[in-house]
Amino acid sequence: MPSPPTLFFMSVFFLETLAAMLQNGIMAAVLGWEWARGRALPAGDMIVACLAASRFGLHCMTFTNNLLITVNFSHVAYYFNSLWDFSNILTFWLNALLSAFYCVKIASFSHPTFLSLRWRLSRSVPRLLLGSLAISILATISSTTGHIIVSHMKASQPPYTNGSWVDRARIFHRNFFLLHEILALSMPFLLFLVSTVLLMLSLRRHMHQMRCSRQGPRDSSTQAHTMALKSLGFFLVFYTFYFLSVLVAVSNIVPLQLHWYWAWQVVTYTGVFLHSTFLLLSSPRLRRALKNRLQGCGATGCRGLDRG
Repeated sequence: MPSPPTLFFMSVFFLETLAAMLQNGIMAAVLGWEWARGRALPAGDMIVACLAASRFGLHCMTFTNNLLITVNFSHVAYYFNSLWDFSNILTFWLNALLSAFYCVKIASFSHPTFLSLRWRLSRSVPRLLLGSLAISILATISSTTGHIIVSHMKASQPPYTNGSWVDRARIFHRNFFLLHEILALSMPFLLFLVSTVLLMLSLRRHMHQMRCSRQGPRDSSTQAHTMALKSLGFFLVFYTFYFLSVLVAVSNIVPLQLHWYWAWQVVTYTGVFLHSTFLLLSSPRLRRALKNRLQGCGATGCRGLDRG
C-alpha cells in the first residue's frame, strides 16, 4: 500500500495530466477544425495548434506510462517510450518555433537581419512545422534503434555469467540515451532560450522608455509589459527545469524514492501545463470558443433542470 505522501502526489499528477490533456485537446480541436475547414489561420495560431496537439500526445503518453508503472506493468510501458520521445522532441521544437515567432514579431530590434527574419518567418511557418516533424521522426527512429539494441543485449546474455553483461547493457542504455537527448533537445532549447531572453530584453528596454516618457509607472501599458516580463521569466525558469529534468531522468543519476518520484513528476509538468493555460487564455479565438462551450454547457444544464 503506497504511503499517504505517495498517494497525494500521485493524485495531483494524474489530475494535472487529465486537465492538461483536456486543455490541449480543446486548443488543438478548435484551431485544427478551423484550419481543416480551409480558413486561413494566422502563422502564430498554426504553431499553437500543432504545439497543442503535440502536448496532448506528450501528456497522454506520460499518463499511460506512469499508470502502467503504478499497476506494475513497467515492461509494457517500455514499449511506449518511443511515442513519448517523439512527442517530447516535437514539443521542444514547436515551443522553440513559437518563442522565435513571438520574438521576431514583438521585439523592437532594428538590425537588418532581424528585420529580414520578421518579413520571412510568417511565410515560412508551414515549412518550419514540417521540418520540426521530420527532425522529430528522425530523432525518434534513432532512440527506437537504441531501445532495440538494449533489448537484444539483455536477451542475448550468455548463460552462467554474472551481472556484468546486464551492467554493460545498462551503461550503454544510459550513455546512449543521455547523448541522444542532449543532441535532440539542446538545439531547440537554445533557440527557445535565446528567443525568450531577446524578447525580455526588448520589452524591458521598451518599458524603460515608457517610464521615461509622460506615462507613469501605473500606466496600463507599463503594467502589461511588466506582467509579460514576469510571465516570460516564469516560463523560462520552468522550461529550463523541464529540460534539465529530462536529462536527469535519462541519466538515472538521481535515484528517487516513490513519493519523491511523483512529486518530481508533478513539478516537471506543471510548467508545461501553465504555459498551455497561458496560450489558451491569451488567444481571442480560443477564449471565444471556450466561452461558447461553457455557455452551451450552461444552457444544456438549465434545460435539464427545466425538464426536471
